[in-house]
Amino acid sequence: MITKTYKTPKGIIHYWTGNKVDGKKMTLVFLPGLTADHRLFDKQIAYFEDKYNVLVWDAPGHASSWPFELTFSLMDKAKWLDEILQVEEIRRPIIVGQSMGGYVGQAYAQLFPDKMAGFISIDSAPLQRKYVTAVELWLLKRMEPVYRYFPWKWLLKSGTTGVAASVYGRKLMRDMMMVYSGNQKRYAKLAGHGFRILAEAMAVDLPYRINCPALLICGEKDRAGSCIRYNKAWHKNTGIRLVWIKGAGHNSNTDEPDMVNALIERFVCDID
Repeated sequence: MITKTYKTPKGIIHYWTGNKVDGKKMTLVFLPGLTADHRLFDKQIAYFEDKYNVLVWDAPGHASSWPFELTFSLMDKAKWLDEILQVEEIRRPIIVGQSMGGYVGQAYAQLFPDKMAGFISIDSAPLQRKYVTAVELWLLKRMEPVYRYFPWKWLLKSGTTGVAASVYGRKLMRDMMMVYSGNQKRYAKLAGHGFRILAEAMAVDLPYRINCPALLICGEKDRAGSCIRYNKAWHKNTGIRLVWIKGAGHNSNTDEPDMVNALIERFVCDID
């Protein structure tokens, strides 16, 4: 994988691609969740990098994509993603978004309804306003103090055991969180900003329609917020196929990478 950068008015985004984009192959664009970084998809990159074009980023403000002004919106992230794809001459990507990455994918679908070849949500949730309560929106806008004042050791423990069920998944999440060790203020601002722009994107009540083949993946042990409830409703209201990953938590692609990779590969083959 080759490390690349893209300059925005708010800061520089770091991302990784394969050696060369092959116009004859499908492209998988992997978008990690909030406070996670590109390593979240290590098992997927290792499996797919010789089969398809692949791209993964450290989202704005995350890990190596720092320093970065935390004054952007979810739509800004989707626009910057599109600009990166244009630079790489990637057309018709399949966006694979985990948690917050799935929300970025839906914002991308809103802005560029005809550009995606496919969309895969991994332990994410629908972005439409109708799925969340007023209380949930209120809380999302006020999460920074929670991350600022709780002891770091408690955050580290809950942030690892709360999102992953496997030894590998928990160690990986711990390693990604340790990027912010010694700077809890940065971690709190990053998390708080992420939840806030998510709430703002929901509140504007846009359609966020997915006009391409799509797949919902969710761990049976996902305890992040109301992810399981959201996915059940998402599937019921849209008919998008929903696959439950047995024994997996919120980061199901790290808990059961082989199963998730197989689902992604089948999805791509059905499109190609």
